[in-house]
Amino acid sequence: MFSGSSARPLASLAMTPSAERSSVTIYTDGGCDPNPGPGGWAAVLSCGDQVLELSGHEAHTTNNRMELTAAIQGLAALKRPCTVTIFTDSQYLRQGITTWVKGWQRNGWRTRNGQPVENQDLWEELLAQVARHDVTWRWVRGHRGDPLNERADTLARLARTGVAAPSRHAAPSSPPEATATALPEVTLYCRGACQGNPGPGGYAAVVAPAQGEPHVVSGGWPSATNNAMELWAVIAGLRSLEHVSRVHIYTTSRYVLDGATRWLAEWEQNGWHTRDGREVQNAALWQELAHVMGDHDLTWHHVPAAQPNRLLRLAARTAQDAASRQGKDSG
Repeated sequence: MFSGSSARPLASLAMTPSAERSSVTIYTDGGCDPNPGPGGWAAVLSCGDQVLELSGHEAHTTNNRMELTAAIQGLAALKRPCTVTIFTDSQYLRQGITTWVKGWQRNGWRTRNGQPVENQDLWEELLAQVARHDVTWRWVRGHRGDPLNERADTLARLARTGVAAPSRHAAPSSPPEATATALPEVTLYCRGACQGNPGPGGYAAVVAPAQGEPHVVSGGWPSATNNAMELWAVIAGLRSLEHVSRVHIYTTSRYVLDGATRWLAEWEQNGWHTRDGREVQNAALWQELAHVMGDHDLTWHHVPAAQPNRLLRLAARTAQDAASRQGKDSG
């Protein structure tokens, strides 16, 4: 069933001839630390009682390239066409292959704003591998104790650091909970503001790591809406993180909170349309949020606007100042 020189067989891998497509499950993971920097990828394949582990590393790469490489190598290891379910904790990978790539191809591998698509070489290679199989993509939240997701995460991390992976039959060195707590912790306090709606806009995210002093990420747009600025504040905060982290996000915007925790997956499945068939407002921003959420372990918190804490008030003032500057510049 499986092939590949980098395989670590954990069970009998004898191929059983069959005229029917075999059902295969693949868990993939990849990452860098820092990003960009040294990277590792891994794929754990299972079919019946057969299990195969693949992993590898690159000296200088990015998180997204490692996520793509893991999926490519997992599919390439299959000797014949199969029915495949791929589990990934990367929204970039899942949304890219299920939603964004069709538009990129239509636009000649250009994004909506005309920029070249990043990692085009790997997207094209992944498409070629997907064409061989019947593939279903599933997102699984990382660092939540799913055994095969945790195993792929461990293999990718070991590959990145150049450490040989232990046999899976050996006792694990740490339980899944220890993997989760090993992530750096950071809190984002996010606010947006607009002079008029629409009008000149500003955003700010106070980034407060568990170790170290808070700092502010902010900016403005010449024309925006309140919702767009509240959403972009979160995106900017997540963009500023150099490492995969456990992130607590505080916002006063119900639009942002409900969109991220309740609506995002459904919008994606509906081709960025609501239940009643209308186009999702700020769809490009929601897609960018899904991208930057990446492998982070996110917890969302809503704070009533009348009861913000000190750092939310700082974010609000900074966003308002940024909006004011935009208004003066355009006046």
